[in-house]
Amino acid sequence: MKFKFAFALFPLIMLGTPIYAQIDQSLCVQCLATAKEELKKCIDEAISQEDKRSCHEKHEKHATTCENECKIERAAESAIIGDDISATHRTPRD
Repeated sequence: MKFKFAFALFPLIMLGTPIYAQIDQSLCVQCLATAKEELKKCIDEAISQEDKRSCHEKHEKHATTCENECKIERAAESAIIGDDISATHRTPRD
């Protein structure tokens, strides 16, 4: 009985993982896109070269924050995928 239940859940687990990964990736991409948009807006409104340098510094900080968040999300995704793989490779005890 447990084997049938695990076998029935396998497709759902395998379909759920890529969807979760896409959501994480899109959040990461959204963060980087927002940082880029803010840089463009800041540069458009900048008056002096110092203002433009300040815009670039802010962008670097924002992009670094996004990259750190992306790394954390990728690590979490890897852990989830690793858990899913180890769960599917267990032998049933029935």
